[in-house]
Amino acid sequence: MWYFSWILGIGVALSFGIVNAMWLEVRQKPQEAPVRARRD
Repeated sequence: MWYFSWILGIGVALSFGIVNAMWLEVRQKPQEAPVRARRD
């Protein structure tokens, strides 16, 4: 049953990486917003 814990660990690591990337994207948006030029 070692493979069960191995697959579970890979899933947790991947989900942690995805959540971390999403959190960084959300955190960087307010800093970049004033820099963009509006095209109206």
